[in-house]
Amino acid sequence: MSSTVELTKENFDQTVTDNEFVLIDFWAEWCGPCRQFAPVYERAAKANPDLVFAKVDTEAQPELAAAFEIRSIPTLMIVRDQVAIFAQPGALPANALEDVIGQARKLDMDEVRKSVAAQQAKAAEQAGGTEQAGGAEQAGGAEQAGGAE
Repeated sequence: MSSTVELTKENFDQTVTDNEFVLIDFWAEWCGPCRQFAPVYERAAKANPDLVFAKVDTEAQPELAAAFEIRSIPTLMIVRDQVAIFAQPGALPANALEDVIGQARKLDMDEVRKSVAAQQAKAAEQAGGTEQAGGAEQAGGAEQAGGAE
């Protein structure tokens, strides 16, 4: 029996919401590197039974692949506390996968959430959410961009 969960558009949100730490392997049957990575991923799943290891078949779930802008497979994504903290294309060797998992475990999610909130606030400001300094910066940037064309 597989120790990984097959994610679909129907169970994706629930899986990510209900679990603190989810690794996601975006793959396809026809992809050679994906098939090579599969046993490495399965071994890591068995070695880390406290984590959820999931797979998204990009052929069967094109909406999920599109939603996460997956351009190359395999792509490994790690979601902690509903925040994507890691995404990288390519088949990782076992030692690199374990290293990534270890680093992801050590992350201070309070700090990650603060950083995400700050990035979102800055993006909103740059999108014209305020007419203060951010608006002036945006206008200056637009003039520079217009002048460059």
